[in-house]
Amino acid sequence: MKGLIQLLFITLPLFIVAQVQPAPDRGPNEGEGPFDRMVIRGANLIDGTGAPAFGPVDIIIEGNRIKEVVLVGTPHVPINSEDRPAKGTKEIDANGAYVLPGFINIHSHVDGGPKAPEAEYAYKLWLGHGITTIRGVPAGEVNWVENEKKRSAANKIVAPRIVNFQVPGSGKEWKGGPLLTPEKTREWVAWANSKGVEGIKIFNLDPEIMAAAIDESRKLKMGSVAHLSQLMVGRVNAREASEMGLHNLTHFYGLFESLYKDEDIQHWPRDLEYNDEQDRFSQVAHQWDKIHPRGSDEWNELIDFFLEKDFILDPTMTAYLAGRDVMKARNADWMEPYVLPSLHDFYEPNRLDHGSYFYNWTTWEEVAWKNFYRVWMSFLNDYKNAGGRVTVSDDASFIYNLFGVGVIEEMELLQEAGFHPLEVIRGATLHAAEAIFEPKGKPIEFGIVRPGLLADLIIIEENPIENLKVLYGTGFPRLNDETGKVERVGGVKYTIKDGIVYDAKQLLRDVEDMVKKQREERGEK
Repeated sequence: MKGLIQLLFITLPLFIVAQVQPAPDRGPNEGEGPFDRMVIRGANLIDGTGAPAFGPVDIIIEGNRIKEVVLVGTPHVPINSEDRPAKGTKEIDANGAYVLPGFINIHSHVDGGPKAPEAEYAYKLWLGHGITTIRGVPAGEVNWVENEKKRSAANKIVAPRIVNFQVPGSGKEWKGGPLLTPEKTREWVAWANSKGVEGIKIFNLDPEIMAAAIDESRKLKMGSVAHLSQLMVGRVNAREASEMGLHNLTHFYGLFESLYKDEDIQHWPRDLEYNDEQDRFSQVAHQWDKIHPRGSDEWNELIDFFLEKDFILDPTMTAYLAGRDVMKARNADWMEPYVLPSLHDFYEPNRLDHGSYFYNWTTWEEVAWKNFYRVWMSFLNDYKNAGGRVTVSDDASFIYNLFGVGVIEEMELLQEAGFHPLEVIRGATLHAAEAIFEPKGKPIEFGIVRPGLLADLIIIEENPIENLKVLYGTGFPRLNDETGKVERVGGVKYTIKDGIVYDAKQLLRDVEDMVKKQREERGEK
């Protein structure tokens, strides 16, 4: 029975992913570069470390790496051209604009049909929102992901960098059968590592199987992340998973259970059915008042314990955001231009599609989730203030959560939690890069703007520290007092990945064309 449960939770997501179409080859007009010498002129730099913006700077890129960052003047004072670096083969005028490291999304899914059958759709939404790296957990079958990863690394497709994480036991190519023993689990981890897989995602494993998977992954310098599902969290909470050596925790599962006050497992209603998703996702929010309160000895001790383990929290609050206000989620600005009709169908309440559980979602459910977020956010902020790392991701394509857009939503949620926007951006860049490279025992190759690192950058004409909303592809409505009209401002202007310059707004127009084409094929307006 144990093996059957494991197989059920592995097979279902991979069945969805197996139908996704690989991205087409990059077209001749899709991206420029890399260049022998590219110079970005006069930018305000937000470098990803948490430091404030500074500039104006000229950034020199040679090939796919940052060569030099040169301070070329003083704000509001004309720049002396004699003091500037020599001309490049490619010049970008970024005077008054902001340059940031490319964002890193460490919880991604390229889900495929029928809801989003082409990988190009998700890739362009991510790149169009400045996301230059995704970590898939999972992003598809082992060989499928490895092929896409290699094509992206060679820039043969328009796609972010891909870091391949897989659920233990997954992969059609794996012929070793279900993972019923620690020994068999270690065998799968070694096999996955030989295939190029860079980390594992724990979803529903018994403790001895989980411990073996994490231990073997550490020996092979692979990463690990866990979604401690309600079917396993009664045996392994976040504290216990961290004790096993887990690197990252995604979502909130296991966190609240590590702080229970008067119970050991959640006291579910007696008629709850886990596979009835409204039951499952409405009741989980009712943990908010079952734990030791903020500032208690137990609360602070858990923070200290996670700090000792260098544990990284990847909350993906955006994944459940619709639960606080489903009407708002259904009518967001990006639904019309960017959501495929097939994906919209998936989002709509029904009992078959995962995350489409708003069958009878009342004010009671929304209030519970608002209370839950308040407590969850307070722990994240306290952990960050104590020196803990909190990253940014989207876990998109479920629950009215869209690729790329969800990353920006997550940034706003972290600001709501008490993070300064510079701390938010650091979580989406430096700390996310550390989550990828630390398990490998290697220094980061991207994630901050520094000479020698890969040229993964964002250029935007508005100040994201002033307003994170300007990062949305749909822009931000702002009144122009001179004309008396509301204008849409913002949206990433250029996304630079591996030294290749992409017109971010054109990528999003490509997405709009995909949406329009599918509507026409379905006979919709």
